[in-house]
Amino acid sequence: MWATPLTRLLNIRYPIIQGGLAYLARAELAAAVTNAGGLGQITATTLDGPDALKAEIARFRELSDGPFSVNCAIGHRPIEDLLDLAAAEGVPVVSLTGGNPAPYVEQVKRGGAKLMVLVAGVRAAQKAQSLGADVLIAVGQEGGGHIGKDDLGTFVLTPRVVDSVNIPVVASGGIADGRGLLAALALGASGIEMGTRFVATVESPAHQDYKAALVKAREQDTKIIERSLGRPGRVLPSPYVEQLLKDEENSIDAASLMQRVRGQVNRDAALDGNLDHGFVWAGQAVGLIDDIPSVAELIARMVKEAEEGCYRVSQGLAD
Repeated sequence: MWATPLTRLLNIRYPIIQGGLAYLARAELAAAVTNAGGLGQITATTLDGPDALKAEIARFRELSDGPFSVNCAIGHRPIEDLLDLAAAEGVPVVSLTGGNPAPYVEQVKRGGAKLMVLVAGVRAAQKAQSLGADVLIAVGQEGGGHIGKDDLGTFVLTPRVVDSVNIPVVASGGIADGRGLLAALALGASGIEMGTRFVATVESPAHQDYKAALVKAREQDTKIIERSLGRPGRVLPSPYVEQLLKDEENSIDAASLMQRVRGQVNRDAALDGNLDHGFVWAGQAVGLIDDIPSVAELIARMVKEAEEGCYRVSQGLAD
């Protein structure tokens, strides 16, 4: 049941991809995901340049001999040097998120990597396919981090994107267990991407207070910041976030707001646990998270849940 266009294209056992996770998608987490049968990703843009990325890739290869992806978020810093390094290191998959992939597609392809592109709508999906994307990751508004502007949920967005293109589509947003995996496949997706759920795992470098906050939070708790900047993102609540929202309501100038949502603030909260004085990304899937398992335990559990769910459906139809 686990052979899909995605698993065949990326040479993975299960159609499960770990999200790019700014500051958190490091070699240890990525290797744990790959070793458990999925596709791990190393975040590049929040590292200290190509040398740091090279070190992460080397560390991944010490821990795993399986496939992996390097994620580059567009718009935070120039990424050409990171893509050059990925090509030199023979990285098998590259994902581009957060912006227009057009300037970078040729460079990725020249390096021989498969290209995954994050999209939040049909037009963006069709454009990415025309540019040469091999896989599309369709992120619904339930997701953590930056999401689309149209507030489209995963259940509607996924089949719309699937029907609009002819390359593998990965569903993302609001997925945290085997039921979500099975649902995504039923919607026509070839697999799933999870971010928030992988933050709350043993191998994640997130601070324990961040992980505990994910377990404690419920699905209605998350907040959307940066709407006034045209790049909405879903986060956990905090006093810092509440003040951000008030400032946005009061039309704070963009330059001041950009300073308040800079990466260092997110980094300090996510890695050092300064949750009250910063922000951390989280999707509505927090309502489905009640423990902090190892990555291997999580993926094995998800596979079992999905297989059991498929059996229940087949039995119900037979009855």
